[in-house]
Amino acid sequence: MATPKTLVLTVTEIRGLLDARELLPGMREAFVKYSMERSVPARRFPVVLPDTVTTGAGGMVLAPGILPGIPAYTVKVNAKFPDADPAIKGVILLHDIETGDLLSVLESGHITTLRTGLAGAIAADALARKDASRVAIIGAGTQGRVQLSSLALVREISAVSVFDTAPDAAERYAAEHHEGIACEIRSVGSVAAAVEGADIVITSTWATEPFLFDGMIAPGAHITTIGPDSPNESEVDAELIRKSLFVCDDRDLAIEMGAIGGVGLDADAIHAEIGEVIAGAKSGRSSPDQITIFGSVGLAFQDLAAAWLVYEKARAGGQGRTIAFF
Repeated sequence: MATPKTLVLTVTEIRGLLDARELLPGMREAFVKYSMERSVPARRFPVVLPDTVTTGAGGMVLAPGILPGIPAYTVKVNAKFPDADPAIKGVILLHDIETGDLLSVLESGHITTLRTGLAGAIAADALARKDASRVAIIGAGTQGRVQLSSLALVREISAVSVFDTAPDAAERYAAEHHEGIACEIRSVGSVAAAVEGADIVITSTWATEPFLFDGMIAPGAHITTIGPDSPNESEVDAELIRKSLFVCDDRDLAIEMGAIGGVGLDADAIHAEIGEVIAGAKSGRSSPDQITIFGSVGLAFQDLAAAWLVYEKARAGGQGRTIAFF
C-alpha cells in the first residue's frame, strides 16, 4: 500500500489560491450548516503562556472543523503575539475524516484573516439596515483592513472613519488604497468621533475593557465586534448589548470567551446565532432604529471551509509540495 502523502502549502501559495469572492458563498452556507445541522460543537482551547512572555501573548487550538458535505476535518494551532508582525501565526492541519490521513498542512494566518473578514461581512449584510453605508473602523490593524474590504463585497460604502490608539496607524490606514472603497477615509482622534453618525461600526482590537457604550451609537446602527476571542476581552459595554439585538457565531463560546462573557452577561443576552438568522430560523433586525450587534469568536468550521477550497484548488493546479510524514 502506498504511503499517504501530505500537501504542504505556504502563505504565498495560499494567497494565490484563496479568493474572497469565491469563498463568500461557501462561508455563508457554512454558517447555516453549523447552526442548523451540527452534531459536534466547535471548541477553542486557550494556551496560557508564562508571565515572562510578552503581555497579551498566548496560543489557541481550534477543533474540530467539521461541516456536512466536506470529507475532512481541521485542527488549527495559532500563536497570538500582539506586538509581532504578523500578530497571529500558525498552521491548519487538514485530515481525511474517514481515515485520519493528514491531507495537508496549511499556513493559518492568511486563511484566518480572510475568513474572519468574510464572517463580519456576512453578519453585517444580514443584520445592518439595507441603506447602511457609513462605516466606522476601530482598530487600524490587519483585521480592520480586511473587514472593510470584505464589507465592500456585500455593501456600497459612502464614508469611512478610522480610529486607532496609535494615531500614526490610523493615518496610514486612511492614506492607503482599500480594494472596493471609492470614498474618502478619514482618520479621527477618538472612538466617539469615529462612530458619530456611523451606520456600521467594526471593532477589531486587543481591548480588555469596553470602549463602546450606550448612547454613543446612532439608532439603527450595526456593530461587529471581532476582538473578544479569549477570556476577559471586551469591546462593547454590557448595557449596550442588553439594549441591542445580539447575534453570535456560537452561543456557548460567546459566553465562555467572547463578547458576552467578557462583560459578565449570560445566555439571556443572546438572541440567535448568525447561521440561524441567515437560515430564517430566527428573526434578524426588527426595526430601522434597532441596534444590532454581531459578536464573532471565530470557529474551526470557518477554517475548514477555506482550507478545503484551497486544498482542492492546489491539487487541481499541482501547487505545493508533498511530504511522506509517516
